[in-house]
Amino acid sequence: MNSDQEALEKSALERLDSMSTVPKFQGPIGRVIGWVDTCFLALAVTALVAIALTVLLQISSRLFLPFSISWTEELSRYLFIYMVALSAGVVLRQNRNISVELFHHLLGPRLKAAFQVLICLLTGVFAFLVLPYAWKYAQNGTWQTSPTLGIPMLYIFFSTVVTFALLLVYSLLGCLEGIIAMCRSSASLQES
Repeated sequence: MNSDQEALEKSALERLDSMSTVPKFQGPIGRVIGWVDTCFLALAVTALVAIALTVLLQISSRLFLPFSISWTEELSRYLFIYMVALSAGVVLRQNRNISVELFHHLLGPRLKAAFQVLICLLTGVFAFLVLPYAWKYAQNGTWQTSPTLGIPMLYIFFSTVVTFALLLVYSLLGCLEGIIAMCRSSASLQES
């Protein structure tokens, strides 16, 4: 029953997102990538739960204490930034980003793979070009601290480096998956 339910969920997701039909890596490499995805998603979910707890603490302090805790708003902002940074690569790999799908469902498997390669290539080139500037931006935080928490801003500004580094890595994975899918599609066309 569990495998039937998983198959139904996968089928429903494929109908919602036509680009999810491009096959992902399988075998040991796919499992390692899956573990890395799970790790980043777990960190992002942890940040989301921490945001919820921080906001609850802020609301509770305003309602029940004679003073409000000043650092909660700043902490929730930083947690949100890292939640987005840690999940950006996985979102790209799973095609869960916001997109306008006007023609994707009309494409065949090979063209869907080619389209994935194009999108991942553009994203990867952009991330590669921006990454050195993100590092320079992060270094600006070495002599600054956050106003209420006193955290060196290097740690907060470093989220831009994390974001673009993950986008670069995951766009390379997406390009490889798309190229492999295109080659397999052309090989299967030649066989038939």
